[in-house]
Amino acid sequence: MAGENIIKVLLVEDNPGDVLLLQELFKEVTTVVVELMPVERLYEAVNYLTNEIFDVILLDLSLPDSQGLQTLVIAHNQATATPIIVLTGINDETLATSAMQQGAQDYLVKGQVTGDLLVRSMRYAIERQRADNALRQSEERFRVALKNSPIFVYNQDKDLRYTWVYNPPSELTVEEILGKQDLDIMPVKDAQHLITIKRGVLTTGIGTREEVSITIKNTTRYYDLTIEPLRNETQEIVGVTCASIDISERQAALRDRKLAEEKIREQAALLDVTTDAICVRDLNNRIIFWNKGAETLYGWQATEAWGKNASELLYDEPSPEIEAALLQAISQGKWQGELTKLTKTNKEILVASRWSLVCDEQGKPKSILTVDTDITEKKHLEAQLFRAQRLESIGTLASGIAHDLNNILTPILAGAQLLPLKFPNADERTRHLLEILEINARRGADLVKQVLSFTRGVEGKHITLQLKHIIVEIAKILKETFPKSIEISTNVPQDLWMVSGDSTQLHQVLMNLCVNARDAMSNGGTLSISAENMLIDANYARMNLEAKEGPYIVITVSDTGVGISKEMLDRIFEPFFTTKDVGQGTGLGLSTVLGIIKSHGGFVNVYSEPGSETSFQVYLPAVEGMETINPEDLSPQTGHGELILVVDDEAAIQEIAITSLEAHNYKILVASDGIEAIALYAQNKDKISAVLMDIMLPSLDGLTAIRTLQKINPQVKIIASSGLMSDNKLSAVAAIGVNTFLSKPYTVNELLLSLQKVLSGIK
Repeated sequence: MAGENIIKVLLVEDNPGDVLLLQELFKEVTTVVVELMPVERLYEAVNYLTNEIFDVILLDLSLPDSQGLQTLVIAHNQATATPIIVLTGINDETLATSAMQQGAQDYLVKGQVTGDLLVRSMRYAIERQRADNALRQSEERFRVALKNSPIFVYNQDKDLRYTWVYNPPSELTVEEILGKQDLDIMPVKDAQHLITIKRGVLTTGIGTREEVSITIKNTTRYYDLTIEPLRNETQEIVGVTCASIDISERQAALRDRKLAEEKIREQAALLDVTTDAICVRDLNNRIIFWNKGAETLYGWQATEAWGKNASELLYDEPSPEIEAALLQAISQGKWQGELTKLTKTNKEILVASRWSLVCDEQGKPKSILTVDTDITEKKHLEAQLFRAQRLESIGTLASGIAHDLNNILTPILAGAQLLPLKFPNADERTRHLLEILEINARRGADLVKQVLSFTRGVEGKHITLQLKHIIVEIAKILKETFPKSIEISTNVPQDLWMVSGDSTQLHQVLMNLCVNARDAMSNGGTLSISAENMLIDANYARMNLEAKEGPYIVITVSDTGVGISKEMLDRIFEPFFTTKDVGQGTGLGLSTVLGIIKSHGGFVNVYSEPGSETSFQVYLPAVEGMETINPEDLSPQTGHGELILVVDDEAAIQEIAITSLEAHNYKILVASDGIEAIALYAQNKDKISAVLMDIMLPSLDGLTAIRTLQKINPQVKIIASSGLMSDNKLSAVAAIGVNTFLSKPYTVNELLLSLQKVLSGIK
C-alpha cells in the first residue's frame, strides 16, 4: 500500500451517482485514507494501469466499452499483481463464482455495502493478493532450484492419481503422468510396492523414506524416495507429496560392496542370531568365546564369561557326568546329551548339549565347541502331556467301567437303605455304620458321575442349595476317616445364605481342600471349616478384580500345618503342579477347585506363611429363594399292587429291585434280556402297569426292546435305566417317547418316585 493507512484505489465506474456515493462512504471511514481515482471506461483504466500502480481496483462489469466477465479478464491481464474487487448491482451467486474463478479477489453488490465493509474487503483482497504473489514467487524459486536437479517431485491424491509433476524421469513426459496411477506407467510388481508404501503414509499420517527400484519403458532405475502426507488447510490428509532422487549410479557402485559386506555380516552374525548358547573353551576349560544366545540363556555377559572356568560358571559342583563328556569329546571328537546347568541367578535349566572338538591346521586339538539348547520348557510340556495322557487314559477307563461300577453300586445303595427296614431293632452302632455305608455309596456314585462329567466336559446341574448341609456332612466324614490326631472344628451360622451350585462339585471342592489340609498336618493339628455371609462393596471389588459387588458366602478351610512358601503360593493353582511325592498327587486338586469355583461365579483367596496357619477362602455368590428339594427328601407313596416288569441282566440288581418294590406293595416280573422282556410283556400286557428297562442288555438291546413294546402297546409306560448314558443315547431314548430316565446307581426313593411319576402320567 502507499502507506500503512492509505489505500490507493482505481475505481472503474461509469455511473456518476455510484462514484459520488462511494466517495461519501469512504469519507465516513476514519481508520484509513482512501485515494480514489475514478474512470468511466475500461480503456482509461488500462492506460492508468500502464503508468501507475494501485493497491486495489474496484471494477464495474457493465461499462460503455466492455460488458460482463470479459471486462474482468482484460483488467486482470493488464494488472495481474493488483487485486480486483468486482462492484456490481447484480446479486447473482453464479456470476460471483465465475468472477472469482476469473481472478477477482471479492464480489460486492452495490447498495449493500458500507465504507467499513469496502475497506475490510479491500484490505482482505490486498493481503490475499500478496499471499498469491508470494506463492507464485516461491513456486518460481522452487522451479529454478529444481531445474538442474535430479529430484523428481510430484503430488498424488487419495486415489494415488498424479495431480502435479515436476522434473519427471527422461523416459516420461508430464502429460504421460498427470491423471494416471502407478499401475498405468510401470510394471505391476513395482507399482504394487509403491502403492503399499503410499497407502501406509495415507493411513498413518507418518512420512517415510525408502530406496526403491522402478522399471519404466524397459529401463530400471533406483530412487531414494521420500513420501510425506499432503494436508489441506484443515490438516486433513488429501494425498501424498513425494520426492525421489535417482541413485542408480551410486546403487550400481554400492551393490557389489553391499553384497560382500552383507555376506560377511551374515556369517559374523550367525553365531549371535541363533537362540542356542554357543561357547568355545580351551583345553583347560577356560571360556574363549561366548555368543549372544549364551548371554540370554545363562545371564552372564560375554565380558563376564571370558577367561572363566566353564565348570565353575555353569555347575554347582564337579560332576562325573561332565568329566565323562569332556573325555569323550577329546577322545572321540564329539559328545551329546542332556545336562542340568545353572544360570547367573542360580536357576536350574535343562539343556540338550552338543560338544565338538576343534583342531588347528596341524590337526592338534585346540578347543571344544559346545552348543546348548534350552529344553526346560519342552520337558515340562512333555511331562504335562504325559500326565494329560494318563488322565485321558483314566477317563477312558472310567467311561468304560462306569456301567459296571454303577451296576455294582446300585444294589449296595439300595441294600443300605433296605437293611434298616429289615432290622428295625438294630443297635445304634449298627445303624450308624449303615448310615455311613449309604452316604459313601452315594458319594461313590456321585464320584463316578463327576469323573464322567470331567472326561466329557459336561457341566454340573446347578440348584439352589444350603451349604451348611454339605459342611456338616463333610465334617462327619472327616471325623470318621481322618487320623484322630487331627481335630475337626466347624462354625456355620444358622442364617447362612443360599447359593446356586452343583452339590457334588462343591462337595469335591471342600473335600479337596480338607485332604490338602490333612496332608499338611502329618503330626496332627486343627482343621477348621467355617462359613459366613459377606456383602462385597465397590471398594472391595476394586481391590479384588475377580470380585463383584453383591452378597457372597465365604467358606474358610484352615489348618495348623507346615504352611506354604511365597514361591509356592504363586503356583499352587497351576494344573499338574504339586509338592507331593510322585504317586501321591496329580497336581489337579487345587486347579480343579479353582475351575469349579469360577464356573460357579466365585473366586478363591489363600493366605499362608511357612510354618504357620494356611487358610483357603472360597467366595460364592449368594442367591435368593428356597432350597431346591432333593428327590431323596421326598416321601414316595407306596404302591397298590401294580405289576412292574423289571428288565436287567444283573442278578444283584434284579434281586434288590424285587426286594425294594415288594416292600412297598408292588408285584414284580423279571426278565434278563430284551427277548425275554418282550415275551413276558406280550403274555401279561393287560396286567403290567410299567416297565423298568435297562438300556444295555445282551441279545436284544433296550432301545430295540422298547420300540417293540410300544408296537405291542403304544401306551406302555417305561422307565429307561443305565449306568452309562452318552448324550446320543439319551437323545435316542427321548426320541422314541421315553421321558423318564433313571441313572444307576439309584436309591429306593428315586426308583419309587420314578414309578410314581410314570404311573400318574406326569411328564
